[in-house]
Amino acid sequence: MFLAYYDESGDDGFPATSAPLFVLSAVYQHHLAWKQNFEIAKTFKRQLAKDFPFPFHEELHTREFLLNKNPYFNWGIPEHDRAKVIELYCQLCAQLDLKIINVVIVKPRIQANEFDVLDTALKFSVQRIENDLAAQSQNRFLIITDWGRVGKMRKTTRRVQKINFIPSKFGPRPRRQEIQKLIEDPLPKDSSESYFIQFADLAACIVSMYAIVRHGAGVFPRRLPASINSETIADWMKMLLPVLNTKAAGDDEYGVKFYPSR
Repeated sequence: MFLAYYDESGDDGFPATSAPLFVLSAVYQHHLAWKQNFEIAKTFKRQLAKDFPFPFHEELHTREFLLNKNPYFNWGIPEHDRAKVIELYCQLCAQLDLKIINVVIVKPRIQANEFDVLDTALKFSVQRIENDLAAQSQNRFLIITDWGRVGKMRKTTRRVQKINFIPSKFGPRPRRQEIQKLIEDPLPKDSSESYFIQFADLAACIVSMYAIVRHGAGVFPRRLPASINSETIADWMKMLLPVLNTKAAGDDEYGVKFYPSR
């Protein structure tokens, strides 16, 4: 069985919104790889606490950390070191036995008056995990996520197991392909108690900045350290490449699914 941990960047509101992008990231791994991945992450956190004023039991919220918001402001970590910490996290993720799928909803491209951002992003993500596990008939997956959106995610996952239409590559009419490998409703877990939800948060934040560079949707936050630019984002994406499911979207070198397309 696979465990899929979810987190997001941006808000899922539409048309009223505070962000032009919504990014949903899934970090998934086989249950037999979980223990080793966990121990590697735990060792990393202990070393991080020795090298930087980053307490062992504190969780990483990547955006807030980079923007030096509370509680991180109180730690006095310089801009350069904050960027270095994120680089180290990217290198850590690349060493683990897991995969990451990223879906980006580009709100300025949406032409419908009503559009469910989270529902669409989750449907695309779940379908891609299903596709990845298709060749392994015995494998199933379970979703674990932070508390905030469990109810809305439950509605989506229940629906796509009953009826699910996906675009056809061979004609204008979509085809039905219900989700078969998902078990249980999404289960809640506090992000402070899960390294893997924090890794999903890391991926979502970095991909949101990658989307700004690649698609010009939005601008970097004003408090972002000056040392973090398009080259930095490209470097972080390349570091994550070994664990990115590049088959999730054939038109992006990192497998990021952008919707709507250009």
